[in-house]
Amino acid sequence: MPELRVGERLWSVAAGSNLLDALNQNGATVPYSCRAGNCHACLVQCVRGLPADNRPDALSAVQRQDGWRLACQCQVIEDLQVHTFDPLTDGRPAQVEALDWLSDNLLRLRLIPQRPLRYSAGQHLVLWIGHIARPYSLASLPEEDRFLEFHLDCRQPGEFVDAVQKLQIGDSIRLGELRGGALHYDPDWHDRPLWLLAAGSGLGPLFGVLREALRQNHQGAIRVIHLAHDAREHYLAKPLAALAAQRENLSVELWTAADSAAALAQLRLVSRQTLALVCGSTASVDAFAKRLYLAGLPRNQLLADVFLSRS
Repeated sequence: MPELRVGERLWSVAAGSNLLDALNQNGATVPYSCRAGNCHACLVQCVRGLPADNRPDALSAVQRQDGWRLACQCQVIEDLQVHTFDPLTDGRPAQVEALDWLSDNLLRLRLIPQRPLRYSAGQHLVLWIGHIARPYSLASLPEEDRFLEFHLDCRQPGEFVDAVQKLQIGDSIRLGELRGGALHYDPDWHDRPLWLLAAGSGLGPLFGVLREALRQNHQGAIRVIHLAHDAREHYLAKPLAALAAQRENLSVELWTAADSAAALAQLRLVSRQTLALVCGSTASVDAFAKRLYLAGLPRNQLLADVFLSRS
């Protein structure tokens, strides 16, 4: 059986074991979100030995040469020595500036990093409270906000959301690795129709992307759709309405679960040049994507970020 080493710890695992599971099940905390090789939250560095890799295309040649791998996409086939992120020595400190409930279930967390962080709208950042970690998408915009903002869905209990709710203003939190993510704004899209479709807290990163598009004076029509469980969960309704009042090319639609099937059925493309950014749970992203493809949207014009129901 292959042996896996992390720091001073050494244990045996079954050949072919998933590297992410082999690490987490033995106390070497590695955060993850999508388990599909897209969010890059589970990045680890192989110091000695290499695993079998299902997604060699997911990282750059330079990253791979330096031993970096996505643990969720790897199987242990030989002895491995792995470096995992240690929040105490590798993490960047940040201070809690605000904790606000935007709805019954949606908690807004704002952090002030000790050192400025360079990021783009829609990226992920791994947050650490002690040795509990979770990747979250940034809802803030670096050119406009002095803080880092995250929207946390707290409907389901879990280690991380439970820990967040115990934080106080001024408490310290550690920032892990900044990840790419699928969602972004490209200046080359300047004149094309842009659709931003979000479910639940998936609105967070798309709100950042929307503000970036407006900051760059996007000229094409922008359509924002937010799907929520009920009307009370449209937690950014007022800020979205304020932006729409300022920009003639921006429209906002607020859907609820009760009317989503009928609304989806009426979804029509006005142009095959449309770009669609979709974010939310697996079921909601799949439903949006299926309807967009049926409406004629080319597959390479849809960018999606899936939030798994982990807390």
